Amino acid sequence: MMLTFYKYEFNGFVKIPFVENGIKAGFPSPAEDFQGKRISLDKELIKNETATFFAKVDGDSMQDAGMSDGDLLVVDRSLEPQNGKIAVCMLEGDFTVKRLRVDKDGVYLVPENKSYQEIKVTEDQELIIWGIVTYVIKKV
Repeated sequence: MMLTFYKYEFNGFVKIPFVENGIKAGFPSPAEDFQGKRISLDKELIKNETATFFAKVDGDSMQDAGMSDGDLLVVDRSLEPQNGKIAVCMLEGDFTVKRLRVDKDGVYLVPENKSYQEIKVTEDQELIIWGIVTYVIKKV
């Protein structure tokens, strides 16, 4: 899996229309239910501006975690890597995104697609955790 990286550049918050009560997937609600509130996606998706970057997914090893080829990941480098979190990692010079599994036997990079094998990180391999995935932005 390859990742393409994009640095977050703060240019001021842009507010877009927001329907606070949600949008019904069944029978449409009357137009007067729309309150006209506005939201900033920057404020919602980015908690630490200087430590946040974006990466575009290339591949399908994380498809069962909802990450498809072409999706945009929001990654926060200030978050601590933890067991069960999805992380952008560099293993032996190659970037990948995988779920972390840490147990008494070691550290594993676990794909979310049964077609792929988990990777046990050995002591002689260089592993760098670049950041923790906080959001996935999908095109529909």
